[in-house]
Amino acid sequence: MVSPVVGAALFVGAAVTSAALIVVLRPWLKRYALARPNARSSHTAPTPQGAGIAVIAAALGATSAFAWAALGAGGDPNLLPLVLAIIGLAVIGLVDDIMPLSARLRLLVQFAAAAGLVLALPAGARALPFLPHVMELAILLVGLVWFVNLTNFMDGIDGITVAAITPTLAGIALLAANATAHSDLDIVMALALAGALVGFYPFNRHVARAFLGDVGSLAIGGITGYLLLRLACSGHLIPALILPLYYLADTGVTLFLRWRRGAQLSQAHREHFYQRAQAAGLMVPEIVQRVFGLNCGLALIAVAVGHMTTLWMQLLWCAAAGLLTAATLRSFASGTRFSALD
Repeated sequence: MVSPVVGAALFVGAAVTSAALIVVLRPWLKRYALARPNARSSHTAPTPQGAGIAVIAAALGATSAFAWAALGAGGDPNLLPLVLAIIGLAVIGLVDDIMPLSARLRLLVQFAAAAGLVLALPAGARALPFLPHVMELAILLVGLVWFVNLTNFMDGIDGITVAAITPTLAGIALLAANATAHSDLDIVMALALAGALVGFYPFNRHVARAFLGDVGSLAIGGITGYLLLRLACSGHLIPALILPLYYLADTGVTLFLRWRRGAQLSQAHREHFYQRAQAAGLMVPEIVQRVFGLNCGLALIAVAVGHMTTLWMQLLWCAAAGLLTAATLRSFASGTRFSALD
């Protein structure tokens, strides 16, 4: 079991490492990976992208160091395939940041990485035991690829990925610590990635001095999606669906609305609810604060549901999570301001 002292050390160590690496990398990123504004951009000045290299390096480094120190040179048997899959996502993202690649090639690598992540699940683990195993594996594979991409889609304004993912990781760590079939790897990786994101935030808060880039958003989606799968495999399927509910709802409803009016789904756009909020006049810090507040609420609900044994109570709290998410999306679509955030 990961002690609070060790957990805090992992979090702080990953945060400091991430921030230090960004300072070192920024000159290189400004030269080779500069994101210039275009019609779909939220930024107005050229900004270096690719700081996700530091975030992922800090998260994987802290996780690997703990595994080696606590478990010996062999570490956790699931760690190596996990690290290789995440590196694969990071590499294809980095190349795409510098030299845009075809959608087909990106998707091929994402499916290969997702297959590696599914194979990295503990032997015999089942997230959907009520389905035939082959069908379950297919759903998990497609679901992971979808989550990797929606994390990338949602990384569209300053600070939003930190605000959305950090509470999710905190919820994963708390639930994993109380799961009957938990692994220290779940807690360590959640804390390490959360710390690395916090270290990145000073550079990404509005107005951002650095962006994650695809190298960061794809890999962060892979790590978070994998941890959610591990959470579901430990008997917490419902909390694993509640934690990323904002991401699932924003992207899902947006794609449905675009499909209903006949828009090309693969075409880049600025129609996500957080982007509509910005177009309606909400300031970036207001949007990010609201996303952070919502995801903290979802994390608290998920942790509460994880401790409940009565199905009707779990469903009641699921409904509360859905209403909270729907209210946030509605406020984004209408541009409603809350006086506390003005």
